[in-house]
Formats: sequence, C-alpha cells, structure tokens
Amino acid sequence: MTRSASASALPPHGEGVAGDAVIQKSLEDAWPADLAAADEHTLLEAGRDLLRADATGIGRSKWPSLFGAPDHAIAPAFATARFRVQAAVARRNGSPNRAVVHLVWAGADRGGTYTDRRITDWYFTRTSTKGASTWTPQPST
Repeated sequence: MTRSASASALPPHGEGVAGDAVIQKSLEDAWPADLAAADEHTLLEAGRDLLRADATGIGRSKWPSLFGAPDHAIAPAFATARFRVQAAVARRNGSPNRAVVHLVWAGADRGGTYTDRRITDWYFTRTSTKGASTWTPQPST
C-alpha cells in the first residue's frame, strides 16, 4: 500500500522559517475560524505579545497581573535572538466571550538548546464597558 503525501503534513523539525507556512495552514485546517476578523486580529496580537513576554521577558510590565511586579521578575527562560512564533490561531473557547490563542513557536533556551514546534495557549475573556469590548488575558492555572 502506497501512502500519498498529505497537504497538511508538517515539515521536519529544524526546517526553519521555510516550514512555518505549512504549520500555519495545518493549524487553520485543523481548527476552522469562528471569531470576527477584528477579534481574531486583536487576540493574535495579544497572544504573540504575551508569549514573547512570558518566554523572553520583553514586555512583561504591560501585564503585571500575569507576570507580577517588575521588581519580582523571574529571569526569562528563552533568548530573544532565536525566538519566533511559527503559527497562531485565535478561536472561541466555549462561548462568544471566551477565546484561546493557540501558538506554535521556536526558541533557544538559556542553555542554548533550540527547539521548534513548542505549543502555548493563552486564554482570554471579553468584557464590555460602555459599548466597547476588551479581551483580557487570564492567568495560567
């Protein structure tokens, strides 16, 4: 029996930036869009920023409720030089006012070990005040 190559087959680990588009398409195919485009854009931007802050330490002060006060900062686990988001989607999480941003990323830890296709999820809730809605990240549990 001959197995044909699947269009959603993931590239080999270490493929680099060249494989990111395939990972993105695979993620989108597996998890179809279900949010308004503006909400998805807002959530993806916030999810990427949160991941960067969590992994590298850059921008943690923007979310003191998630990362604590700057004077209590924990050293970042990943170097900024080789950090990148490979793919990301934002989708509903059980209701129209809850969402999850699913990120696939690559990075080198402080010991220099580089790994791609790491996975992180950030969860958000939407609140509305005076007609304007805001997506708020939720602390990890």
